[in-house]
Order: sequence, then structure tokens, then C-alpha cells
Amino acid sequence: QVQLVESGGGSVQAGGSLRLSCAPSVYTYSTFCMGWFRQAPGKEREGVAVIDNDGSTYYADSVKGRFTISKDNAKKTLYLQMNSLKPEDSGIYYCAAGSPHWSGGSWCGVKNGMDHWGKGTLVTISS
Repeated sequence: QVQLVESGGGSVQAGGSLRLSCAPSVYTYSTFCMGWFRQAPGKEREGVAVIDNDGSTYYADSVKGRFTISKDNAKKTLYLQMNSLKPEDSGIYYCAAGSPHWSGGSWCGVKNGMDHWGKGTLVTISS
């Protein structure tokens, strides 16, 4: 069983930055795709950014150019650098991991299902 532990959430003003981190307990076939999802109050959970085992990245249109997903294989850590934050970026951010599924021209993506989920970390952006 893969366990995912997020850290780095918090409160900042609009225009600020935050970096989220996620440490998986193990790397397996089911961590081929790793990413960040978020859920705002009253809204469905949505994919924010995903990275595959080869380093290819996928972003939701709403965060392109502002968020960067990356991973440090030596430290076994996944990151989400969030810049130019907006109030609508607020929500609970979940780290997720999953095995590859071909969909929409790629094996991983922000709309693909995931197999493992962290407990989430709260991000609050004030205007």
C-alpha cells in the first residue's frame, strides 16, 4: 500500500507563492503517475498537475504558467510550486499516485484516475 504525506499548505495573500511537498512511502508501478488535485468548498475535486515517471508534465488550464510540478527522485519527493496565487486557488490539495492508463493521448493526466491519495493539505488565498 502506497502512503502519501503532504506538507506545505498555508495561508497567503493573492499574488503570493507556496510550495507543496509530498513524500510517497514507496515507488511502485502504481506511482508511475503522481500529481496534485484540489477541492474547493462546494466543488468537485479537480486535477491540478500531474507528472509521469519519465518527467512529462500535465496541467489544468487554470494553473498553466503559474504552477510547476516536479519531483526529486533522490529525495523521493514530489513538489508543487504555486506562484501568482489567486483566491480561486484556495482549497484542500491532495497528493495522488496511480498506475498509467492511456487516455487523451497520454498515460497520465489531470483527468486520469488515481489509485492512492494523501489526506490533503489546506491552501487559503486571501484577496
